[in-house]
Amino acid sequence: MGMRTTLTLDDDVAAKLRAEARRSGQSFREVVNEAIRRGLMNRQPSRSTGPFRVAARDLGNLKPGLDLDNIADLLERVEGPAHR
Repeated sequence: MGMRTTLTLDDDVAAKLRAEARRSGQSFREVVNEAIRRGLMNRQPSRSTGPFRVAARDLGNLKPGLDLDNIADLLERVEGPAHR
């Protein structure tokens, strides 16, 4: 048989499941189980990639008057006053 449980579905999900049950001629329970089964089968296993690290890079020589320590001023100069 299977496990019996109570599940609260969002209205849009319940409507789609009911429509699929009508379209396919399957019971609501069968449609719900199949949808969950498909969803679980399509999940990609999470890969542990370790901590995120950023490698510093030399950006080379900047144009005169540009300073990477003042980002707001840099954006203003590069993109103009409408960058906000």
